[in-house]
Amino acid sequence: MDYTALSSLNPSEYEDAADGYRTTSDMAGQAKDSLENQTTANMRKSLKGEAADAALGQLRELAKDFHYMQVECGLIGTALDAFASDMRAAKKKLDAAVEDARAKKFTVGADGSIGYPAAGEKTDGKAPQGGTAKGATDETARAINRQAANFDPNPNYAYAQECADRIAEALKQATEADEKWAPKLRSLKADDDLTVSDSDWADAQQDMGGVRQGAKDYLDHIKPPPKEGDPEANAAWWKELSKQEKADYISVHPATIGALDGLPADARDEANRIVLDEKRGQYGARLAEIPKEPTKFVDIRHAVPGMAYTGEWLAWNKKYGPEVGRLKNALTGMDAIQNRFDSTGGVQGLPEAYLLGFDPEGKGDGKIIIANGNPDTADHTAVYVPGTGTDLGGIEGNIGRSEKLWRESHRVAPGDKVSTITWFDYDAPRSAYPGDKGDILPEAMSDQYAEKAGPVLRQFLDGNRAAHQNATGDAAHTTVIGHSYGSTVIGDAAKSGSFQDSPMAADDVVVAGSPGMQAKRAADLGIDPHHMWAMKGGGSDNFVREGGRLVGLGDDWTIPTDKSFGANVMKSDAKDHGGFWDENGEKASVSLKNQARVIVGRYGDVTLEE
Repeated sequence: MDYTALSSLNPSEYEDAADGYRTTSDMAGQAKDSLENQTTANMRKSLKGEAADAALGQLRELAKDFHYMQVECGLIGTALDAFASDMRAAKKKLDAAVEDARAKKFTVGADGSIGYPAAGEKTDGKAPQGGTAKGATDETARAINRQAANFDPNPNYAYAQECADRIAEALKQATEADEKWAPKLRSLKADDDLTVSDSDWADAQQDMGGVRQGAKDYLDHIKPPPKEGDPEANAAWWKELSKQEKADYISVHPATIGALDGLPADARDEANRIVLDEKRGQYGARLAEIPKEPTKFVDIRHAVPGMAYTGEWLAWNKKYGPEVGRLKNALTGMDAIQNRFDSTGGVQGLPEAYLLGFDPEGKGDGKIIIANGNPDTADHTAVYVPGTGTDLGGIEGNIGRSEKLWRESHRVAPGDKVSTITWFDYDAPRSAYPGDKGDILPEAMSDQYAEKAGPVLRQFLDGNRAAHQNATGDAAHTTVIGHSYGSTVIGDAAKSGSFQDSPMAADDVVVAGSPGMQAKRAADLGIDPHHMWAMKGGGSDNFVREGGRLVGLGDDWTIPTDKSFGANVMKSDAKDHGGFWDENGEKASVSLKNQARVIVGRYGDVTLEE
């Protein structure tokens, strides 16, 4: 970067370009949302057959293309703003030095040198002659120049040298900024095909890291999120940011924004969808790099006793097996989330989905929080907490239970806005009974998993309340539903903090197949017994509930379906531990109907055990 280029540079031109890219990003995001939530939803309602399926598949791919465009254009906008900020700082230094030089009637050369006139005490009728000062950035060179200026009889020399050094410093700063951003901006250029592949999304994740690192100084002017802030503090922080600052933060810190309780659902959704697509690309690309699994079993005709597996497979499995299993499990969960996005509308009439939390490596088994409908504007919100054995790869069934809760709640109260949320943000026990998944001692016997998860759930509920308060000015009717060990998590959430002074942010609590909530009575958890609801099923559910009683997940051997606990025990037709959300065709089970009635506050319609 030379003097001519920097002196003529206008940073606002790059800021205007950044605005243009940001506008393009917004347009791409709107196109994606329109395709996912309107176009394809309407097609699923009215069209069927192979041609319709093919068209829907192409539209889904187009929506992914728009999302990639949204993410990359957002990054380019942030990168250009950061580049403009770096160059503006350098140009400000340059302009100040030039202005000071010209105020002294000095001249500025095309190379940034400073010409100064004759001045000082005259000798033989002549003042010491003028000259030219050339700037330096090396400290040794600058020290030599200053010493020379101090001995020079022309007082203009020292000031000219100072201005020249300031110009040189500004040029150096601009050159460094140019060299830093040129390759980063070039890397944001997409390849020239029409397919957004896993490697494209993996590259997008790398691009984000590069922009985040380069834009550190620029982003430092944005107030960071509160350290260990509560949801209300998070909400207040977000509200204070400008639209551009919000866009910049989502572009380079999507995982941070996606995880902040208290922020609006649409902001968390936008951020977490970036994380989802980039992680899916990263995991898919890594899986493709791993050598293909060799033949596993030895041909029985050539088998040696005790050698069921081929040597090649054993070596491959030792090196790659665990990683392949982890990657495939995570990708299965990511596909389940995408399937939910793709199911918006259609014959089941599901509302728009919001991804409120996502981390394939979080809490050991992964982290997923996904909502049917916007909880920020809902009249009724239900938060479903799954139990033992839940992990990222098997999340589809739990997402499906939340969908069933939404459909039945919508049927019971069609005029109300309902949001149902699958909340899986904890390390769930892997086993429920001896021998389950190879464990000798069931992990679900211990409260330690719930003890860690309880405060996290409580903070999410607080965040849900804060976001709704900011969006509507009041609080939604909230029900938290726990299945199996998930009910134990709810018990610890209710007890965490100063629960007697500040109860858990839920109006109703429903537990199904609960092995215990670490309490003898609902009131001991700060829960109004009139708004505490419990259900039990047959078959395996008896084993889970009574097993929980025996290992002490209750208090004094008490579980929520006991009369002494004080809950409303609802009628249930669940035949086993997982049957509380069964549907018979389009007809909901008694268990599902009763949960929906609680969710929408139709307490008088709930059927209770006699």
